[in-house]
Formats: sequence, C-alpha cells, structure tokens
Amino acid sequence: MPMLTQPGACWVITDDAAGNQRQALALAGQLPLPLRHLILEPRAPWSWLAPRLTLGGTLALPDDQRALLAPPWPRVAIGCGRTAALFTRQLRRWSGGDCHTVQILDPRIDPGYWDTVIAPRHDRLGGPNVLTPLGSLNPVDEDWLADGRDSCPTLADLPRPRVGVLLGGPRRGIPLDAGYAQQLADRLLARRRIEGGSLLVLASRRTPAAVMAVMRATLADSPGLIWAGRDDGRNPYPGVLGWADRLVVSPDSVNMLSEACAVGCPVHTFVAVPLAGKLARFHRSLRDAGLLHDLDAVPAPCQPPLRETAGIAAELRRRIAVRQQS
Repeated sequence: MPMLTQPGACWVITDDAAGNQRQALALAGQLPLPLRHLILEPRAPWSWLAPRLTLGGTLALPDDQRALLAPPWPRVAIGCGRTAALFTRQLRRWSGGDCHTVQILDPRIDPGYWDTVIAPRHDRLGGPNVLTPLGSLNPVDEDWLADGRDSCPTLADLPRPRVGVLLGGPRRGIPLDAGYAQQLADRLLARRRIEGGSLLVLASRRTPAAVMAVMRATLADSPGLIWAGRDDGRNPYPGVLGWADRLVVSPDSVNMLSEACAVGCPVHTFVAVPLAGKLARFHRSLRDAGLLHDLDAVPAPCQPPLRETAGIAAELRRRIAVRQQS
C-alpha cells in the first residue's frame, strides 16, 4: 500500500458538516505543514457515543474508510466536531504521543484527552490546554476578502450601501421560518426605501425553502441578488462579504456571525424571540465588544474586525515547538 501521509503532515479530521470543515481547515492553513483532509463518519454505536466510546479503534469506521486511518501518523491532527473528537483523541495514543492532537469545539469530556482544545468563550470550558476565542475560527482576512471581490467583480456595480443578508436555519428555540423571514424582509425593505442601496441575500444549507420564497417575493423589485443554491449559479458568499458595506446575519449561527464580524463593516442581527444559553452569551459578548448591533441601529461605518484565527494558530505553533523541545 502506498504511503498516504507525508512526513510531518497535518491531518484535518471532520465529518461532512461545512461549518466544522471550515474551522479546521482555516486553522490548519495557518500551519507550515502539508495537509490531508479526512472526512470520517463512524458507525453506530460509536457515532452515538463519540468521543467517549474508544473501544474497537478503527472498527468504528466503515470498511471503505478504515484504511485511511493508518500509520505513518501525522505530526499534528486537527479535528472539529464531536465525531472527529473520537479519532483525534485516539491518535494521541496510537502515535505514542508523537502527534500533537487538537480538538476544535467543546468535546464534552475532559479536555485533557487532547494536547490542545479550542472552544469558544461562551462554552465556558477551562484548562491549561484550552484556548478560548470569542467566536469561531475562519479564513476571513484582507487577502480572503480581496479574493472574494475578484471572484465577483460585478457586485461593485450595485448601488451602495450594499447590504449582505446571511441566513441560517432553525435551531432549538429559534424558529427561523416564513414568519421570521417576512418580518426581516419588511424591515430590510423599509430601510432600503430610506437610504437606497442594494440587498444581497444568501441562504445556507440549513435555510428552509419557505424562507427564501418569502425573500424572493418581498424583495423582487430591490436591486441586488438572491442566492439559495446551485440553481442560482455559483455561491457568491466570498464576494458578498468582500463588497458589503453592511451585513445582516440571522441570530442562529455562531460561524456566520463570526465570519461577518471578521469583515470590518457593521454587522446587524434581527432577534425575534429571546435567546438562551450559550447562544445568548455569544451574542452578548459580541454586543459588549461593539461588534454586533440591532437591525435598525446606525453604527460607525467601519468596525474593528474580529480576526482570531491567526493568533490562535500562532499560539498553537508555539505550544507544538515547546513540546518538541521538551
């Protein structure tokens, strides 16, 4: 069998969730190591109990994925999400401690099973090996935004202010449905009538079709674009963030809010029902930092960007170097 891992490589381990992949790849991209991305889907009962159930090792994987998880082991392994945590946890043991294991998001068990755990501050996870950014890791920086503008040059021709609208999906306690969409669309339209500009509305994988139907019907006569999937062409998300004068983000997604706050323009949200728990703490932290505003607020046109990935990566590189010298 050919060697699948280059010496000194970094493995990125995720499931197929786009948000998990985005965080892990953004961090790995800051390390000076060749990358190998493994999308692993453990079988039951491991999928139910990850990362607690480690008995059986690679038997947790279906036959067609088992050969992917074999030596030579990487120098660094970065996982994001609960199922990835099952394998990053075991890589520490399989490699005899030679692999520096990194887990993004709270694994919901003792973080001491990993060399480094990166969990957002609102998770309230602590420990000497835990790093706590305010938001989620992402690739948004000046170069990324410039590439986004280059990929969608025609957006520059839309009337300003260009307002990007990023929509997630329902989650427990947050009914992101047609009723919510109508309230949001009416408010967006009312403000556009006063100040002009254009509306660039983007769905995510989780956005219900009924939400986008309301957006299309209500905003049909407004300059801009509405993107809900492949039928609307290539996803213009990087271009929308690159060209936006302002961003409006539904309240459900930590990842989308974090990426919007990394742009450096004002970020707004429309909260129709009270938030609770971790999400409420996250929103409060963003507001306290001056990064998130109510939909009708008029903040300064430029906001301090929330860009934490490079700093987290620098600290991770430092910790890896210290460990190697010990």
